[in-house]
Amino acid sequence: MSIYLLATLDTKGTEVAFVRDRLQELGQRVTLVDTGCLGQPSVTADVSREAVFAAAGTTLERAATRADRGEAIAAAARGAAVIASSALTRQELHGIVALGGSAGTTIGTTAMRALPLGVPKLMVSTLASGQVRPYVGDKDILMLNSVVDIAGVNRISRQILGNAAAAMAGMVRDKLRDEVADRPLIAASMFGVTTPCVQQARVLLEDAGYEVLVFHATGNGGQAMESLIADGLIAGVLDITTTELADELVGGVLSAGPDRLTAAGRAGIPQLLSVGALDMVNFGTPESVPEKFRSRKFHQHNPTVTLMRTTPEENQRLGDEIGRKAAAARGPTCVMLPLQGVSAIDRSGQSFDDPAARMQLFDAIRRHRNSFDLIELNCHINDAEFATAAARELLKMIAASTCGRDSSRGGTQ
Repeated sequence: MSIYLLATLDTKGTEVAFVRDRLQELGQRVTLVDTGCLGQPSVTADVSREAVFAAAGTTLERAATRADRGEAIAAAARGAAVIASSALTRQELHGIVALGGSAGTTIGTTAMRALPLGVPKLMVSTLASGQVRPYVGDKDILMLNSVVDIAGVNRISRQILGNAAAAMAGMVRDKLRDEVADRPLIAASMFGVTTPCVQQARVLLEDAGYEVLVFHATGNGGQAMESLIADGLIAGVLDITTTELADELVGGVLSAGPDRLTAAGRAGIPQLLSVGALDMVNFGTPESVPEKFRSRKFHQHNPTVTLMRTTPEENQRLGDEIGRKAAAARGPTCVMLPLQGVSAIDRSGQSFDDPAARMQLFDAIRRHRNSFDLIELNCHINDAEFATAAARELLKMIAASTCGRDSSRGGTQ
């Protein structure tokens, strides 16, 4: 087993050699991967740049002569991802670290995102102090700010690169063993304004023998949940908080993309869906709200989070989207509606209480009700009654689905 170390060895050779040597001093084996394509490598790679571009279905010569540098970077990223995935399959990789600026970060994190959760991943990057979501995606990538450019080993970079090597060595050496891997997994979505519901449901599900993974519905959280579902790791989904759909529709900052609420349906996994926090669209500080929305109703969640109330028309469109996606599911699906409010600030006396908007949301979902189970409860989403009903309904669907598979197997014996 080895730590894979990725960089463009024509421009980052000295720095990479420093990290490699430090990792070896810490008792780690290192496989050096050259992802460059222009100048001559200043250190010798274990995996050549020719091999990287071949893995991407092209050649080094073709990449080096392309007028568009972006195409060469994209090819190197694809090749690095193939190299890393293949090494993991062969059980030759137990951690991955990369160094770089914008190109190196693109290449390194593309390779990291091709690996499953739990594999140690560390990116030393000049971009790590900014917006890193495009690089991290839905994976457990540790981004380390290089502070200075990765251009020589000096009193600053020596500390940063040394810390990177120590962190990676520690992660691969002390990786935890999963002691409860036999417990089936349930994925749940939560937001601050739906926390009481999900927390109570989680206790009931765990008491029933499941391990519950709670995802914060901040865009990246929803993407991570969809990714794990698609990877076949989840036995059931408690999708209480579908607020990311509102950000995608209206233009908020916490969208999880257009494919949110589709992975479980495609996989046929039992899912309990609800409408948590669809009363809001998320922005940053008040000054960050686009001018076109300035006349809308707002709630200042904290100094850096501004919530905007969704309109009845937006709620109608959101309800229709949930109804369509639930109807398209291949597996057991139930939509549960809390008639007295969908978030902590959408209830009688609170700032986002809007019965007309809720009615548009619910009516749009009801129009699709012949294609899935629909349960309506005359309570608030954070009431104990709702949380208990949601957990029990999901458990019932999982049990029925499991019995169905077992009966199918029994019939062939």
